[in-house]
Amino acid sequence: MSLQDFRKSGSSMLMAVFIPAVIVIGLLVIGTIANPSLAGEIFASMLEYITEDFGWFYMLSVAFFLIFIIAIAISPWGKTKLGPDHSEPEYSFSSWFAMLFSAGYGIALLFFGVAEPIMHYAAPPVGDPQTIEAAKQAMQISFFHWGFHIWGIYGLAGLSLAYFAFRHGLPLSMRSTLYPFIGDRIYGWPGHIVDIFAILGTLFGVATTLGLSVAQINAGLHYLWVDIPVSTTVQILLIVFTTALALFSVVAGMDKGIKRLSIVNMLLAIALMTFVFLVGPTIFILNTFLENIGSYLSNIVERTFSLQAYSASDWMGHWTLFIFGWTIAWAPFVGLFIAKISRGRSIREFVFGVMFVPTLFTFLWFSVFGDTALHMVMMDGYNSLITEVQSDKAIALFKLFEHLPLSSFISFMTVILIITFFVTSSDSASLVIDSLASGGVAKTPLWQKVFWVSIEGVVASVLLVAGGLKALQSASIASALPFALIMLLAALGMWRALVIENHRNTSLEQDINIDIAPTIDDARQWKNRLTELITFPQKEEVSAYIKHNVYNGMQKIKKELSNSSWHCDVVYDDASIRSIITIYKDESIKFIYEVRLKEYTMPEFALLDADKAQEHYYNAEVFLRRGGLHYDLYGFEEHTVIHDIISQFQRYLRFMHTTPGTLPWDMDEHDEMLNGDLGTNK
Repeated sequence: MSLQDFRKSGSSMLMAVFIPAVIVIGLLVIGTIANPSLAGEIFASMLEYITEDFGWFYMLSVAFFLIFIIAIAISPWGKTKLGPDHSEPEYSFSSWFAMLFSAGYGIALLFFGVAEPIMHYAAPPVGDPQTIEAAKQAMQISFFHWGFHIWGIYGLAGLSLAYFAFRHGLPLSMRSTLYPFIGDRIYGWPGHIVDIFAILGTLFGVATTLGLSVAQINAGLHYLWVDIPVSTTVQILLIVFTTALALFSVVAGMDKGIKRLSIVNMLLAIALMTFVFLVGPTIFILNTFLENIGSYLSNIVERTFSLQAYSASDWMGHWTLFIFGWTIAWAPFVGLFIAKISRGRSIREFVFGVMFVPTLFTFLWFSVFGDTALHMVMMDGYNSLITEVQSDKAIALFKLFEHLPLSSFISFMTVILIITFFVTSSDSASLVIDSLASGGVAKTPLWQKVFWVSIEGVVASVLLVAGGLKALQSASIASALPFALIMLLAALGMWRALVIENHRNTSLEQDINIDIAPTIDDARQWKNRLTELITFPQKEEVSAYIKHNVYNGMQKIKKELSNSSWHCDVVYDDASIRSIITIYKDESIKFIYEVRLKEYTMPEFALLDADKAQEHYYNAEVFLRRGGLHYDLYGFEEHTVIHDIISQFQRYLRFMHTTPGTLPWDMDEHDEMLNGDLGTNK
């Protein structure tokens, strides 16, 4: 059975996932509209129940996620590529970071950058309020809430998705992370259930983010134009407006829409932070930035396992558990989106980029905005900021701007930034949910993306009607509970897959290592080989070698196997200039070996005549399923090519024999996967 069996003709939707998810969402929307007050009460009681009974599970899970991802990165597995061994990143580091930042939590920084430090300073979970110790604690808590733990959650989801999709050719969907445990049953009902929970978690996480963003946009517009009231009606109209903008971005696509908007977001955010840093208490910000990092690192273990078990406060539910639950619910979206843009990076590079760079930026952001706000309260006597923030968190950033130069202009630019963050979050989430509902299909019809963008706006509006921020908090935390279990299984599944992969590599290294060079026993061949090494062959020469010498050698192997129980296919791909031999016996044994044209820039040491200058030279390189082996066959005779194919086949059989469990190294989608990375000659 394959996922195609569950699709409706003319659509990429996976009906076994799409229909149940839409039914649950529809029931939620209809029930909330029918009785908003009752829905609000249910959300509130649900938040209280989960906080009291499952708070320990959330904190323990988040701690495990963080420890696991760091351990994987610093281990020898950190060198493993998220894709074939030869693959390279599709996006530059700056574009990659801008996209993951915009999709991840740009809105959260704008909403909580001032509000959270002020709220904790005014009402700390421990100790006296509005003291120096309360200020230190406020910044330490803010760092804890938005530091390594947040990106550990995002990173684990993204890493496991990218690893199984790009390394092993499985669908880019949460179901794939369970393959080491249930095998091909990921294409059945267990996989469908996993993706349904991922869709619901993503949708409620997106709804929470959109609800927070429109509340802040509304506050900003009211601050700029007092005639615009702060009300649920205005916020729903804002959701309609910004959702319409998101539709335009979705139509434009990943590169033209999301990528460009993400870069704009990043530039605007950096410009805004730089402005506040320069016109605010600059030296104070620098001093507190270093002190806050030290305080955060020295208390990270205690806070990671703190649940305030000896107090009767509901502070944990409204802050730490809400933020972590929101992040877990948001993780399928951010994780899948990060995975989409991270193909070709190593695990270590992925973890460093996803965790350390955004975390450092976050610490700087909170130091600039949070410590500027605390400085205004503690040093400048701006005490009214506390009461204003306590009455409405969304207004916090704009109240800070009141005491800075160019207040109206900066506030207007901030509203624009929030809107662009809203748009990138909405259209990115729609792409992810659409992919989940389609079983990991990369290209889907436009109407499906439009459908999910619209649904996101509807759910956010309904939750605002049902109870505002509290309803959003409850939906996020509740949807995060089942997905936290899925993420734990994903981590264990990735660990098992890496163990199997390590066993394969060890098995191949310990096998007999027959170099192709010793087979050169003919003087003419080694002289020809030496000449080719120093003259750098051209495309036509290497192409002809692959088409004739390599292909003919593969055909001889096929002929030899024709009378056995083994099957053999030989193909020459003229478009990519590659010869491919596939040897298989049943579904579990499938060996694929290919020789492909590869283009390289001419090295500086090459001594060429002026009239024969060339910019590139070409190799005939060997590729297996795990990627390129980085050695050139060009110049070797046909019998040497045959010898190398047999040697690699021997290593493959040894691995299959000695490995207790295997992953889908060889799948029917072979040509499709190869076209993603091996389909270029460069």
